[in-house]
Order: sequence, then C-alpha cells, then structure tokens
Amino acid sequence: MKVLITGGTGSLGTELVRQLLEKRVPDTNGPMYTDKYLTTKPVERIAIYSRDEQKQEVMRQLFNNHPALRFFIGDVRDERRLELALSGIDTVIHAAALKIVPKGEYDPSEFMKTNVNGTNNVIHACIRTGVKKAILASTDKAVNPVNLYGSSKLMAEKLFVAGNALSGSIGGRGCKFSVVRYGNVVNSRGSVIPLWRALAGQGKPLPITHSDMTRFWITLDQAADLVLSMIPVMKGGEIFVPKLPAFNLWDLAVAIGPNGSCDNIGIRPGEKIHEALISPDEARQTFLQGDLFIVHPPWDAPVKPAFAYSSDMAEKLTVEELRERLT
Repeated sequence: MKVLITGGTGSLGTELVRQLLEKRVPDTNGPMYTDKYLTTKPVERIAIYSRDEQKQEVMRQLFNNHPALRFFIGDVRDERRLELALSGIDTVIHAAALKIVPKGEYDPSEFMKTNVNGTNNVIHACIRTGVKKAILASTDKAVNPVNLYGSSKLMAEKLFVAGNALSGSIGGRGCKFSVVRYGNVVNSRGSVIPLWRALAGQGKPLPITHSDMTRFWITLDQAADLVLSMIPVMKGGEIFVPKLPAFNLWDLAVAIGPNGSCDNIGIRPGEKIHEALISPDEARQTFLQGDLFIVHPPWDAPVKPAFAYSSDMAEKLTVEELRERLT
C-alpha cells in the first residue's frame, strides 16, 4: 500500500500515520463492510502532503525518521504539485481543509479555494495519476449546513461522490471515491474539553452555549481507525457514518468541573444545538450494517422511509461514563 495523506501533519493525519506504522495495513481485497480486513504486510510508503514545513519536521522526528515516510510541501490548491506528489501512489486520504467556523464566515473565499477547489484538484489529480482509491474525511457540519465551513464540506462531499462518474469507476474502472463523515473529535485541537479542563483547574466557570446542546463522542484514534477501515471495503460513492454515543454538554461540564460553575454565553453564529450526521433526505438511501451507517450513492440507492440521525436521538453517555472516558 502506497498512501498519500493531504493535510497529513494535522491531528488526524498524525494518528493515521501512527496506526499505519504501528498497527496494521488495510487489505484492499478484504471482505465487505467488516473488520476482518487486515494483513501483516508493512506499508510501503506514506506521503505527507501539507503546507507547513515546520510541522513536517516535527512529524519526521516524532516517527524517528521512519523510512516509509515521505514529505511534500504543497497546497491542495496547486493541482500540478499534487500530481507530482501522487506519482506511484495507489491510495489517497484527503484530510486537508480549513476548519475554524468563525474564520469561514470572515474569509469565505479562502475556505472555498481550499475546501472546494482544492478537493476538486485532488479528484482530478487522482484520476490523472492512476490512483485506485481516494477517501474524504468529512464532518457533521456538512449535513444541512448553517455555516460556510459546513457548506464547503458539503460541496466537497458532492464532488467526491460525483468523482466516480468522472473517473469511470461506476463501470468498474478508474479511481473509486468515497466519504467518511463523523462529528467533533474529542480532545482535538480547539475542542471544548482541553479548554474546560484548563478553566476548571484554575477554578474558573465553564462557558456553555446552551444547556440542551448535545454532541457525538468519537476519539481521534477511533476516527483514524474508521477511515482506514473503510479503504478496503469501499466500492465508490458511499458515505460512511459511524453509529456513535452522544452526550449533553451540561453533563460534560459537570463531569469536568463538578464543583465549579457554568456561564451560559449563548449560541454562537453558525452553531447548532444538536449535531446531525444523516439528514432525513439521505436516510432514504441509508442502511445500518453493524455499527456503521452506509449512505448509498445515487446510482445504487434503494429507497426506504426517512429518518434522521442526530446527537439528540442517540444513546446518551451519563456523567459517570463521561468521567471514565475523560481519564
């Protein structure tokens, strides 16, 4: 397996590299939608494609200059540079994106250049260089988006699904494109848990935007494992959504700072009370297999009754369960 990770120096990219190097390599001929897909064959090459040379150097040192690692300075906005980096690559994990919601509202054109145009460049570069499979890491914010970031990720998802028609993979040829969609990653950079822990340690009140707000729970290692697990089983055009537990933000605040107080600061622009991972319209072409929802592509979409999958409907973690997971 020769894989390139766009945005590879980010949190997800770093965890993907760790799992690829330390754990296992997906068997691209494995069974459909199961976890019995792994071999002991070492990964041949992991190419990291990102803009920040300093983060690349930090990653190189973190993994002790592993011989399988290659580093390319580049931007997904640059299609020609992408094509050079993809030479000899068979699998692409597209994780590069601008993600900070308020910045998307302030600099929408920059978000579009990276999240939409950049994704389109990845698709065309994959097709031109003979990549076999490409998978997009997406977000709950792409479902019924209320902010620019979510809108750009929805467009990225649409482009990836449509990429199968462009490449000819629907007929069994060409590069296959699929999507993995999940919610906010626990303890990721900029998330609420590190902030609240720091404030609780200082004895300060925890800011909470709405007492009824709910979110899904997924850790960084689970997110990376999910992405890697879908590579061998994807047929092209699917959107893979994990079935996850959820939690109430108020319960999380109690779990982190049980003796502290909370400040209700109100919902911020572009923020939802509940996360949604599957919309009612998508539900008509969605099926649950084990702990995985699979949104079938439009050309392979059996129709069924609509439902919604959002964090207010999912099984909730208790305060004690949250404390256990926070340790």
